[in-house]
Amino acid sequence: MHLDLAELRRRLAARSPLEFAVYGDDGVGRVGTTAAAVLIPVIAQAQGLTVLFTQRTQHLKSHSGQVSFPGGRAEPGDASAEFTALREAQEEIGLALERVEILGRLPEYHTRTGFRVTPVIGLIQPPLELTPDPREVESVFEVPLSFLLDPANRQRRTRELQGRSVGFYVFEYQGHMIWGATAGMLVNLHKMLE
Repeated sequence: MHLDLAELRRRLAARSPLEFAVYGDDGVGRVGTTAAAVLIPVIAQAQGLTVLFTQRTQHLKSHSGQVSFPGGRAEPGDASAEFTALREAQEEIGLALERVEILGRLPEYHTRTGFRVTPVIGLIQPPLELTPDPREVESVFEVPLSFLLDPANRQRRTRELQGRSVGFYVFEYQGHMIWGATAGMLVNLHKMLE
């Protein structure tokens, strides 16, 4: 699926996140209790739309080395999921709040670790002016949105966890492995844009 910016806007405006089933980690119902939000940064590059990801540093206590969207736990003073996502993106990659145009949100994604994550879709016009926090972010990279929306580019894998086999999605792009909750949110984005 190849979308330009006008078509992306049209499709996001046409559907509510509640119109389709939420895909979550296998075996996870709506059990998340800790509110969190991530920003799905869509970059309007001249050659087409891309999505920005972060590679987390290896020394972090949780999810070290993994690919993720900028984001994190909601703070008591956060006014909305959008505010949380933008605040966290500013802290992690130095993205100025005023550079992001909010396009919408995906349904909450409930994780096995107890989080209710609200993915917020934000548009950024180049040039990118980022200053990643070296304590949290090892690198920042972009993947074409068309690659992420092509079902041929996602795989379904399983692993053993607490004595049972659980399934998850994986995208591999130029040496980066996008999996788990981040990949699940991308599947939801595809469902919303179909």
